[in-house]
Amino acid sequence: MHFASSNFIGAGNAPAFLNPPGESIAKTSLDALPAADVSVLTARMSQGDELAFHEFYRLYFNRLLRYLIVVTNGQEEITREALQITFVRVARHVRRFDSETAFWNWLAMLARNCVVDEIRKRSRFQRLLTRFFRNRPAEPDSRDYEAEERLMKLLEEEVAGLPVDERVLLERKYVHGESVQGLANEWSMDEKAMESRLLRIRRKLKAAIINRLKNEKAN
Repeated sequence: MHFASSNFIGAGNAPAFLNPPGESIAKTSLDALPAADVSVLTARMSQGDELAFHEFYRLYFNRLLRYLIVVTNGQEEITREALQITFVRVARHVRRFDSETAFWNWLAMLARNCVVDEIRKRSRFQRLLTRFFRNRPAEPDSRDYEAEERLMKLLEEEVAGLPVDERVLLERKYVHGESVQGLANEWSMDEKAMESRLLRIRRKLKAAIINRLKNEKAN
C-alpha cells in the first residue's frame, strides 16, 4: 500500500518542511544512518534547521508510514492523521540522538502515542456522532465503514467552523470529557442551561452535516 505525501499532510496546517519542494519520496532509504550522521542531523533539527527537517522527511517518511500502517492494522484514516501528528511532534520535541537505533526507537514510540491519541479522539467523536445518528449497525460492513469515515470527517470540519466559544465547549465536553457541571460553573450558568446550550450546538452540527450530505447526494 502506498500513499502520496500530499494525501497525508495538509499544507495549510503543517510546518513547511512537511512538504519539501522537489523531494521524491521514492528516494527514501531504509538503511540505518551512521551514528555520526544521526547525531549531526538531530542536532540541526533541534536547532530548527529547516534543511535538516527536509532531510529527515526524505529519509523517514516512508519508514514511518509503513510502521504506522502495521500499528493501525491498515486503517488509512488513522494512519494519515497519526503520521501528520507524528511529524508535528517531532518538530516540537526533537533532540540530539547519538545513534540511529535510539532515534528510531524514539520515533516509533512517538508514532505509537500518536495512534493512541488519534483513536481516543475518534472514540470521543464517535460518541458525539452516536448522539446524532442513534440506530447504527453493530457490525458495519465495508460500505458502512466508509460512511463512518465520511461522517467523522464532516463532523471534524463542521466543529472546526463553529464560533470559538461553541467549539471550545463542544471539545471540552466531548473530546476532553469534562463534566457539564464544571463547564456550567465556569460559564456562570446553571447545569440545566449548560445542557440546553450543548444540545443546541449538537443540533446545529447535525443539521449542518445532514445538509452537506444532501448536497453531496444531489451533486
